[in-house]
Amino acid sequence: MATKKILIIEDDKDLLRGLNLRLRATGYSTVFATDAVSAISVARKEEPDVIILDIGLPCGDGFTVMQRLSSLAPTSATPIVIITGRDPSTNKQRALQAGAAAFLHKPFDNEELLIAIQKALGECSEDKLPPS
Repeated sequence: MATKKILIIEDDKDLLRGLNLRLRATGYSTVFATDAVSAISVARKEEPDVIILDIGLPCGDGFTVMQRLSSLAPTSATPIVIITGRDPSTNKQRALQAGAAAFLHKPFDNEELLIAIQKALGECSEDKLPPS
């Protein structure tokens, strides 16, 4: 089975570094973008299997990036996992309605992120997930 590629769009360099290490240790390959503008070009070039997207980004917000990615042929069907420190009471519903595969509030549990990625990739089924 080919290694799945994950695009991490995150401006916090420490979190980006941590996500990179965790995901690579789990067997995924990773590529990065640190702002809304580069996120679009990296996604088009790399055609990732999953995108991890922060809502709060320099040069635009994650919702705008998400909308743009869903309108581009190479990324229109790519699952997006939202990670954010913003208020989940208003942003979670908005993200899920916009088509996000999952919504995680920072700080999130690493296992929760891995399950969200596996679910988005169709690598695990609902009956194998731990109880919420």
